[in-house]
Amino acid sequence: MLPLLRAGLPLGNALRLALLADTASITIMEIVDNLVMLAIPGAMDAPLSSGLFWGSLAFSLAVAGAVAFPVVRWLIARGKGHAVVHAHHGH
Repeated sequence: MLPLLRAGLPLGNALRLALLADTASITIMEIVDNLVMLAIPGAMDAPLSSGLFWGSLAFSLAVAGAVAFPVVRWLIARGKGHAVVHAHHGH
């Protein structure tokens, strides 16, 4: 939020933009990631040294990213989320 505040946005607007930019995609990704990991037999109990753990994690994150992508695109298309935040970062 600091770059938004430095860009001159009021605190309320900066907070709203920062939350909107990340909350939707992170929430969707976390839910889908956890559901996929739960659906793969043994993935939740696999040790960190296991290929099952890392393969399941990579697969679940790929699925979660694919599910969250349309939401992020929808926000950007409407001038919300990261599109607005990046406009204030000078990118």
